[in-house]
Amino acid sequence: MLKALANPVRLQIVHGLLQTGCHNVSCIERGTGMSQSCISQHLQKLRAAGILTADRQGNEVYYRVSSRETAGLVAALFGEEETAYVL
Repeated sequence: MLKALANPVRLQIVHGLLQTGCHNVSCIERGTGMSQSCISQHLQKLRAAGILTADRQGNEVYYRVSSRETAGLVAALFGEEETAYVL
C-alpha cells in the first residue's frame, strides 16, 4: 500500500477522494489539473493495489477508497483526523 501511495499524484488523488467522497475521472481531473489519461493510469495502479474500488453507473465509473485502514494511513500521513473523511 505504501509503495502505491509513495507517488505524490496517487496520494493527492486518494486524499481528494477521502475529503470529498466518490468521484469519476472528470471530477478528479478538475481537482488535480492533470490530464484524463494521466489520472486513469494512476487510478489503475491504485485499484491494482486494492486502495480504490470502482462502481459503474451508466457510462460513468465512480471511485472510492476501499477501506478504513487506507483512510487511517492517509490521515496519519497528512496529520488529519480520519473522522473528517468521507468513506
